[in-house]
Amino acid sequence: MQPLASYTFGELLEHTAAKSPTPGGGAVASAVGALAAALAGMVVSYSVGKKSLAAHEAANQDACKYLANARAMMVELGDEDAAAYGVVNELMKLPEGDERRTRELPAALAAAVQIPLATMGACADVLRLMESLGATTNRQLRSDLGIAAVLACAAAESSLWNVEINTPSLAGVEGARLLAQARACAEDCRARRARVEAACRA
Repeated sequence: MQPLASYTFGELLEHTAAKSPTPGGGAVASAVGALAAALAGMVVSYSVGKKSLAAHEAANQDACKYLANARAMMVELGDEDAAAYGVVNELMKLPEGDERRTRELPAALAAAVQIPLATMGACADVLRLMESLGATTNRQLRSDLGIAAVLACAAAESSLWNVEINTPSLAGVEGARLLAQARACAEDCRARRARVEAACRA
């Protein structure tokens, strides 16, 4: 699959809408997470160097770097998700008794769970940072910070769908454990989004 970062926005829309398994929901969820980090990064960029926020300059500089790294990580996870789903899709087309399918499908399904779970964790971390930004950033950009929180939460909740659809295929109790972990992370993201929104409206 073509790397997410190499698409123009229009190309990404066209390829997502095409009759092709990738980029699919997982890559789109990660792309939304990257947009959330980028938008929060804009809020911080407008706050760095602002005299009235000088007391928070070091924290805002750190936040700027963190959000840039988070944005890059989300894009990378989107590429990994598309690649993992591509493998699952290829293996699922093989007959059930096929030796390669039997040998490789469990690991492919595990990757298809772990990657969206990692995206959820990254979204939770970005939301955790956003909770502190209400007090350290330019108040004129509260709506942008609120939108970034909504997007980060949406990316996490979207990723949850891919965890939920693939965990039943995992052997033993591992699937149930990972599903519980993902649902707890989604709930944490919802709570953090609500706190960011409340701070933005205060």
